[in-house]
Amino acid sequence: MRKTILEVKDLHYAYGNGKPALNGVSVNIHEGERIAVMGANGSGKSTFFLNLNGVFTPDRGEIVYRDTPVNKKNLNELRKNIGIVFQDADNQIIASTVLAEVGFGPMNLKLPKAEVLERVDEALEYMNILDFKDRAPHYLSGGEKKRVSIADIIAMRSEIIIFDEPMAALDPINASMLEEVLSKLGSEGKTMLISTHDVDFAYRWAERVLVFCQGKIIADGTPLEIFLNNEILRQANLKQPTLLEFYDLLVEKRILEDEEIYPKSMREFNEIL
Repeated sequence: MRKTILEVKDLHYAYGNGKPALNGVSVNIHEGERIAVMGANGSGKSTFFLNLNGVFTPDRGEIVYRDTPVNKKNLNELRKNIGIVFQDADNQIIASTVLAEVGFGPMNLKLPKAEVLERVDEALEYMNILDFKDRAPHYLSGGEKKRVSIADIIAMRSEIIIFDEPMAALDPINASMLEEVLSKLGSEGKTMLISTHDVDFAYRWAERVLVFCQGKIIADGTPLEIFLNNEILRQANLKQPTLLEFYDLLVEKRILEDEEIYPKSMREFNEIL
């Protein structure tokens, strides 16, 4: 049984116009989970993330990190342990060199300089961008900037990493690179929450899916449970993953028997055929 690392209790948040962005969100996050957060634009996913990370303060409700309720006094502890990688890397990158950028977070933790440099080298090597150390991040390509923004969080050694639409604007090669990094982080036991519109990615990568609609979580289950539920898909403006559509089509055409052995990858699909 995995230990609960983060508890979210009845979270409410509204922007200046008074319209609720979160309307009573409650969920428990466990150590090492790979969670896809899905829903239409404006459903509350990004607002949820920014409350989890302490960027926003909820109007009502409570966030409990490792059995300790979060308040103004211990907010920095939450921010240290829950890192967020923004959709647009340019909104995250602030320093003039990659070295300074990735070292910014550890420096703010008041760590010794030697440890900061050690963490920076470790993070850059992890993301395979050690050669970029002295380069200006704003002149890097989109995929390279994404690597730097992930290195930012790795250098912080955050327990939970949040990715807000990480695949957006990435070409197929960089998207594949990112998925390899996510798999590596998952194999090391990192807890990850990723918002995405890519149902194929969510289906093959996640072990749990949270579905947002109008500021609420309307479904919480395994990818298979979510993507076989047509009513949930309709409410959230989602579609079935391509592999599930192909499987159902082949069963319908009686090319396959309906044994409910749903493939999660092309390799598994090939084995079934």
